[in-house]
Amino acid sequence: MGDNVMLYLDDIQHCNPEFLQKFISLSDGTRKIEGVYNGKPKTYDLRSKKFCVIMAGNPYTESGDKFQIPDMLANRADIYNLGDIIGDTAHLFELSLIENALTSNPVLQQLSNKHFDDVYALIDRVQNGANDNELKGNHSNQEIADYVAVLEKVLKIRDTVLKVNQTYIASAGMEDTYRTEPSFKLQGSYRDMNKLVAKVVPIMDDKELQTLLLSHYESESQTLTSAAEANLLKYKELVNTITTEEQQRWEDIKGIFAKNNKLNGLGGQNQMSQVLSQMMDFTENLEGIKEVLRKGLAK
Repeated sequence: MGDNVMLYLDDIQHCNPEFLQKFISLSDGTRKIEGVYNGKPKTYDLRSKKFCVIMAGNPYTESGDKFQIPDMLANRADIYNLGDIIGDTAHLFELSLIENALTSNPVLQQLSNKHFDDVYALIDRVQNGANDNELKGNHSNQEIADYVAVLEKVLKIRDTVLKVNQTYIASAGMEDTYRTEPSFKLQGSYRDMNKLVAKVVPIMDDKELQTLLLSHYESESQTLTSAAEANLLKYKELVNTITTEEQQRWEDIKGIFAKNNKLNGLGGQNQMSQVLSQMMDFTENLEGIKEVLRKGLAK
């Protein structure tokens, strides 16, 4: 093996933990890994090589189950949250979501092919109203109007995807014991951004754009099986499109979740938790009677 080698493993949430444990010895002082060469076991010693392993994955599997990196590997690795950006680099990550999606949309692909610097000029025009920016490519007035119309919608999609991503990261980093609502497992990834941007056209209005976003996350939530309803309601709350009835349903779900979380802390099936559950139900009923009496006396 030569020097300056980087091994990249993507979507490790789908990998068996036993496979990931094979890389633990690479992370300590031995810098060795067991392998197979020509059908025979072989130990690879990489102490004299410039070699690194980069792994990328999500906190949850495709079905919504929590993914856990083997402890001995996590303790020896540098771990970063893509999207959990601090300081002066936030705008670069936000811009990368748009850059990565340019080829997914025919209008933006045409813009980037003519002169890539015009992409940044038009983004600046849409975001900051900088109409004095000169474009370097040869574009007609109609083409510029189409570019601007599409970028306006792409920026709105980007803002929504970022909001979903930030909520996903915050939820993934929270201990289950401290949760007051179900974990949020919808993602705001480059893949989501590409799929959404691909469907944007210049004549699309705001209502159609919101429908596009909702349809996308409705589809994404279906892979979460039992958590689909709670995640979709949380998404609607994030983007301020939740109805009064849906808000009430969401509050009910959070109430049931908080109650079950308390009981799980005592052990789900023991007698004490069952007694506590009955007492909590009794207290809730008393509160309901109290509210009815209060309204009656107020009249």
